[in-house]
Parts: sequence; C-alpha cells; structure tokens
Amino acid sequence: MVISRRTVVMTLFLVGVALLPIALLDQPFYIGLFSRAMILSIAAISLNLLLGYGNMISFGHAVYIGVGAYTVGIFAYYEIYDGFIQWPVGLVVSALLALIFGAISLRTRGVYFIMITLALAQMLYFLGVSVDEYGADDGLVIDVRSEFAGLIDLEEGIALYYVVFVCLLFTIFVVHRLINSRFGVVIRGAKSNEARLQALGYPVYRYKLTAFVIAGVICGLAGLLLGNFTNFVNPDMMHWTRSGELIFMVVLGGLGSLFGPVLGAFAFLLLEEFLSDLTDHWQIIFGPFLILVVLFLRGGINSLLGTRSDE
Repeated sequence: MVISRRTVVMTLFLVGVALLPIALLDQPFYIGLFSRAMILSIAAISLNLLLGYGNMISFGHAVYIGVGAYTVGIFAYYEIYDGFIQWPVGLVVSALLALIFGAISLRTRGVYFIMITLALAQMLYFLGVSVDEYGADDGLVIDVRSEFAGLIDLEEGIALYYVVFVCLLFTIFVVHRLINSRFGVVIRGAKSNEARLQALGYPVYRYKLTAFVIAGVICGLAGLLLGNFTNFVNPDMMHWTRSGELIFMVVLGGLGSLFGPVLGAFAFLLLEEFLSDLTDHWQIIFGPFLILVVLFLRGGINSLLGTRSDE
C-alpha cells in the first residue's frame, strides 16, 4: 500500500496539533488560538460539504454556529449547565433549523439560492439583536461552561483543547466516510449533472436536503464548542460576514477536498493574527492575497500537497 504525500503531511500536522499544549504549556494564548482554529475548521468542513462537494453556496452558514453557541448561553442563563442536556438540544435545534432552511432554499438555484440562505440567516441574526432578555446586540455572558458529570472539566483550557481536537478528528472521519459512500457519490454527481441523476431515478432533492441537515448539525457542534471557548455569545456570530469568512477558509484551503477547510481555517486565523499586528486594516492586505490564491492556486493550499485521488 502506497501512502500519499498528503496523508503523511496531514498526519504530521494533526500530530503536531495534538502535541501543541505539551510544547506550549506556558503559552495559553497560542493554545487558545489553535483551539479557535480547530473550532472554525469544523465549521468550514461542514460548509465544504455543501459548497465544495454539492455546489450549494450557502451565504448564511454561520447561523448554525450562533444556534449552537446560544444554546449553551441560554441554558447557562437559566443555570442549566449539564452538557448532556445542552449539547443534544443544540444539535437537534441545528438539525431542525437546517431542515427548514434547506427545504426552502433548495427549491431555488444559483444566485437565488445564495440570497435566500443569506436572508434566512439574517432573519435569525436580527431576532438575536431584538431579544433583550438574552442581551440583544450586547450578547450574553456564559458564566459556567458545559459540565459532563465530572467526566471532564471544560473550565481547564487544556481539557477544552483536547475535546475540540477529538471533535475535529471525528468530523474529518465522518465527512470522509460520507463523501466516499453512495450518498457522497450522488451529492458530487448532482454538482456535475443534476438533471442526469434525476433522469436515472435518484431523488436528488432529498439527498441534498440530507446533506444540508448534516452540515447544519456539524456547524452547530462548532457553535457549541465556540460558546464554551469564548464564554460569551452574541448575534455577530450569525452575521453574514461570519459566513463570508467561512467561505474564505474553504476557498483558501481548497474546495471539495477533505483537509482543505482545516488548512484554510488555520491559515486564515494565523494570517489574521499576523497581519492585524502590522495594521488595523489587515483586510486590505488579505483581500488581494485571497484573489491571488483564487487566480493562481485554483485548488487552494490543499493543491500543494498533491492530487486529490487519495482522499
């Protein structure tokens, strides 16, 4: 069995991420930065399932991050800190919301699909801004992180780091199995020629709706982790600009690739951190950089690791 260069590089990368807290035990800033990068990697992987494999350009995907984070925040507001309650509820709500949004938006195509996903997400954003009970646009402080019957203490930064790391590995595994299954073949086939699949008798709409729900649940998981990480939630997590950042991460890392969103999320955050130290207007530099990546590196960072046939 031949092991590809991509597999070797990504294995070493993930091992390095796993060992980071040991190497930087006295550097909580970098542990926090990499925790956030892994959380956004999970969200980017979920968006890539729609955008990269299914050509469904969702411009409101960050709404599920907000749903997951608000689930933690609202339960904590009522002094319910049990993660065995918070997390299943957050995932179920994300699934139901994705089912509703997907059932509506998947009846449209092209720019109409983009605009309706944007409109639906902004509707939730403005709902968050208008609810004074939960802080409105000032947000909601999460005073206690999710508790799991003493099995793990998320108040410890290292413990939270490894929970996020395990969730990232689990997400990569699940998406890998999905895209290499019959389900994944149909989703990728619909991207290339949806009419042909329908003529062959495949219920493409149901497959795409299922992908939409799965992506929403995975992104909701990222929201649950982010709410615990930041100890704070506000409507800005659901704003369309956050969805735009997720799209940047997917494009930067490589559309339609398993590891591309992970590489893109890490590159995005590290570049943001580096450039923001140079200037407050770091987006002026980052914008042209992304354009150059799109023009001259069509497969994103992932394309530098070889062909995609091994994914």
